[in-house]
Amino acid sequence: MRLYPEKLSGHLQQQLLPVYLISGEEPLLVQECCDAVRAAARAAGCTEREIIDTDTNGFDWNQLPASAAGMSLFGDRKLVELRLPSGKPGAEGSKALLEYLEVSSGSEDILLVVAGKIDRQSTNSKWYKALDGAGATIQVWPVKAQELPRWLQQRLHAAGLEIDRDALQLLSDRVEGNLLAAVQEVEKLKLLAEDGRVSASTVTGAVSDNARYNIFDMADRALAGDAASSVKMLRGLRAEGTEATVALWSLLKDIRTLQQARSAVDKGQRPQQALSDLRVFQNRLGLMQSALERHNRGSLIRLLSQAAAADGAIKGAGGGKPWDQLENLALALARRG
Repeated sequence: MRLYPEKLSGHLQQQLLPVYLISGEEPLLVQECCDAVRAAARAAGCTEREIIDTDTNGFDWNQLPASAAGMSLFGDRKLVELRLPSGKPGAEGSKALLEYLEVSSGSEDILLVVAGKIDRQSTNSKWYKALDGAGATIQVWPVKAQELPRWLQQRLHAAGLEIDRDALQLLSDRVEGNLLAAVQEVEKLKLLAEDGRVSASTVTGAVSDNARYNIFDMADRALAGDAASSVKMLRGLRAEGTEATVALWSLLKDIRTLQQARSAVDKGQRPQQALSDLRVFQNRLGLMQSALERHNRGSLIRLLSQAAAADGAIKGAGGGKPWDQLENLALALARRG
């Protein structure tokens, strides 16, 4: 049967099925769903956990049905965790999954399949339908930008916190696209919020407390056209041990917003309205509008190309040094296109 991620916890309190397939490309949400199943399996007496990773050298699909045929080391229930990053088992894997279900019929063991994104075609495959029929399938989707404020509000509420509307929008703007960062911010707000109430000043204080040189301030300086300050902050972030990926994310999310706004402005929309429609927070409208005035469609495309080059350098797939590439990107954003 199909289960939604937000319904999983309630489901596990009522029953534990023999099979769970959890798939998606949002690491935090997939991890949390898997942790919930693991905890329920332990509580139900699965004292042993066997991990079968299809992404390892020498992997053999025969390991899966063999696991169903073999008894637990201690004769107790066990959790068999199959990791399938590709989301596609292929013909051999499909056969092994069907064989596992047949051999394990009547067993008290639990099968947890952790997969990458599964496409629509695969959901109609024999192996997927068999897992769905034997247990539950949970597809995890990324949290969209327009859904992020509600998602954050639910997280804060679960943590015993209430948040002002302006504070919620500010927090959403700061962590957009990075749920791991969002969870970290919620944990900090639990310590900083007075009487369980989160205001805009509380959020600003929590974010600014991350480091002496803040990634958001660095991006704001570049947007404002202050190239020297932006580069100085980048070097400070590097010295403090900030990951180059995080610095790139901070610059890239603003460049993408600018590109969307430029497209709307070129079609006749007013800059402020275009930025507001893209949910740019009120206190950043001036910065974004300033950058929008400096850059046209061509220069923004070049900025995206530079960001791609920086990403390649960070991953070791391109030329140049990551932090040098990031400095060039910040300089280009700060200057007129």
